[in-house]
Amino acid sequence: MTNLSVLYDAPGPRAKRRNAALAVLFIAVLLLALWVVVNALNDKNQLDGAKWDPFVTDSRVWETYLWPGLQETLKAAFLSLVIALPLGAILGIGRLSDHWWIRRPCDVVVEFFRAIPVLLLMLFANEAYFQWSDVSREDRPMYAVVTGLVLYNASVLAEIVRAGVKTLPTGQHDAARAIGMRKGQTMTIVLLPQAVTAMLPAIVSQLVVIVKDTTLGGVMLGYSELLSNSRLVATNYSNTIAAYVVAAVLFIALNFLLTSFASWLEKKARRGKRTTGAAVTAAPGGLDPSAPSQLTATVAGGSAQ
Repeated sequence: MTNLSVLYDAPGPRAKRRNAALAVLFIAVLLLALWVVVNALNDKNQLDGAKWDPFVTDSRVWETYLWPGLQETLKAAFLSLVIALPLGAILGIGRLSDHWWIRRPCDVVVEFFRAIPVLLLMLFANEAYFQWSDVSREDRPMYAVVTGLVLYNASVLAEIVRAGVKTLPTGQHDAARAIGMRKGQTMTIVLLPQAVTAMLPAIVSQLVVIVKDTTLGGVMLGYSELLSNSRLVATNYSNTIAAYVVAAVLFIALNFLLTSFASWLEKKARRGKRTTGAAVTAAPGGLDPSAPSQLTATVAGGSAQ
């Protein structure tokens, strides 16, 4: 057993040679598969310059199809996240409640909407807006997409919030109670601020899912998002492969920007939560539970020691 880790033995000479051989074999297989795909596309004339020229020479491709589609994708994703995030937080905190009349309804809502496919939620929402609302025909697909995404992702985010709070040491809750904090103060001042850092990667992963799931509305409801507009490009310019490749690159770039921003935000949050661990000495009259900054400093200082 090496000093690198108690759970991992450093590979010996034979294992290193075997790993190197497997890596070379994997790269060779990957290159071979790529060569086969490129040859197949070339045989079908899918790599001809004429198939790709419209994205460079014809501004209408971007002004009429791709850029408006990207805007609709971002709008639906943004609205869904803005609504689903606070709703998921409320449901997640509700599932942690000590009162059954709060906890049980939240459990039912989360388990119900998490079990239904998001596409089915969109279809139900579209029919509901058609039957019982005055939403115009042009706006109905966007409303249905956002509604379906909110109902499903709020349920998933509720579980993320609940799990994030549950991962915190029980001493955080006990310390808050010991200094006289109420349950609401304990959750909002002590537990949630610490859980946010742990929840950020999962929240961003769910945001990426929201961006990709907007395409379901384009397929089934005629919502003019990026993928459905790319399909129009493929139809009008007879370049199906090129249109879908460009759409995939745009989705990859968008999600890469989201994950990069989340990584930066997580690092900044972790740096901001660092503390020297210095103990806060109580005044002769004791701590004032109505002073959040004093309570937060006390609990954070105790947890860092």
